[in-house]
Amino acid sequence: MKDYIYLQSFTYSHECHVVKHLLDNEDIFYHFKNETVIDLIPLSSFGLGGIKLYIHPSHLTKAKKILDQTFRNNSHLRIV
Repeated sequence: MKDYIYLQSFTYSHECHVVKHLLDNEDIFYHFKNETVIDLIPLSSFGLGGIKLYIHPSHLTKAKKILDQTFRNNSHLRIV
């Protein structure tokens, strides 16, 4: 996990579930940090800096493209 690269953070876990689905469909290796803590104590998201998404370096470009398409036009979770 030490080689994974930070890409984006999310305030709540329901945002991560959408991204997880998209990344899983493309077989992208990823890891979310702080997800369990924020599920148990939602307000801790602000103190911890949110749920952090880390991507394997070999999939970074593909993951960026997926997230850019998902969050295009600055709309929050456009696909939901």
